[in-house]
Amino acid sequence: MRPGLRARLACSVLLWVWGAAPLQAATLSVAPGQSLVKALAQAADGDTIALQAGEHRGQVAVIMHKRLTLRGVGGRPVLHAAGQSAEGKAILVVRDGDIRIENIEFRGARVADRNGAGIRFEKGRLLIKRCAFFDNENGILTANFGDAELTVEDSEFAQAPVNTPLPHLIYVGRIARFTLVGSRVRGGQDGHLVKTRALENQIRYNQLVDGAGGRASYALELPNGGVAFVVGNVLGQGAGRTNPVLMSFGGEGPDARDGLEGREQALFMVNNTLLNEALLPGIFLRVHADKLGKPVPALYVNNLLVGLGVGELGLTNITQGNFSAPAAVLQDIEVGLYALKADSLLRHRGTAPGTARGVLLAPQAEFTPPLGTQTLAPPARWSPGAYQP
Repeated sequence: MRPGLRARLACSVLLWVWGAAPLQAATLSVAPGQSLVKALAQAADGDTIALQAGEHRGQVAVIMHKRLTLRGVGGRPVLHAAGQSAEGKAILVVRDGDIRIENIEFRGARVADRNGAGIRFEKGRLLIKRCAFFDNENGILTANFGDAELTVEDSEFAQAPVNTPLPHLIYVGRIARFTLVGSRVRGGQDGHLVKTRALENQIRYNQLVDGAGGRASYALELPNGGVAFVVGNVLGQGAGRTNPVLMSFGGEGPDARDGLEGREQALFMVNNTLLNEALLPGIFLRVHADKLGKPVPALYVNNLLVGLGVGELGLTNITQGNFSAPAAVLQDIEVGLYALKADSLLRHRGTAPGTARGVLLAPQAEFTPPLGTQTLAPPARWSPGAYQP
């Protein structure tokens, strides 16, 4: 048992005997140049480690606590790999438990098998909030434990390194649930902006737009399908795309570990703006029901397809508020203004999204640059796309 934890447990027992309340969780501070590994060894479950602003070079670590918060304070500190890795996997490896990581930048992850990550999430529940991941072979990479849950909020992923085999900015394995909200993902290189094998996916109010200089493959890929709610996002490919398909569902077919019946399949796409900035036609969405071996229940409502391309038939159903249009209908895609222009004839041409599986499909928020969301009051009449007039 760690000395600090042993002493704290002893004090808690004495306080309990004397009738006093147990000690409160502690906060341990780590300044640049100090050891994160040492702080983790001293921290007990429930504690907070406050990482002070500045560069923390080579401070790689494994988190083995059942409950812990790691939070950047005084600004946004940078955990720079600087040629180091924890267990040959990542800057931080989250082993298990209920872990919260806030306001930290992860940069420069490289490992021998060229599959290094800013964070390697293995098991338990992990919440990542207001973090940034730049120049990593993978921003976040998870293992494949079927009861794990990953939530990413208000975070940024960019600058996938060149000359690295398939660097994914977010790569989620076969876990129970993946939630991505209020985040921006851009600057891919051959790999995908977001790839997820989770059984359930909540992709809401994000900007997954590769941008100038980006060379990503898919903006969003769900290779084994699953249940996916894709609501209120801007998904975009630039001129340098390496794949004509913007979003793919089920392209690798079923996962053998899902059993004979396979995983449940369903896709709900509501109030998204799908953008092809290339001069060549693209495919906005491809659903591989043939590879999955079963029909995929799908609902497409109020989606806006911008640029040259085609997609699943449901995406062209204007009775469900889905429309195709040239880039001129948007305010200014060059600076990231993806709302309809004030004089657009598509304003208020949407329909009420309704519910599915007991879940309200109508967007409750909108992405607000540079990161995060703002609450959206339901309009009297919906418009297609990720932004309401």
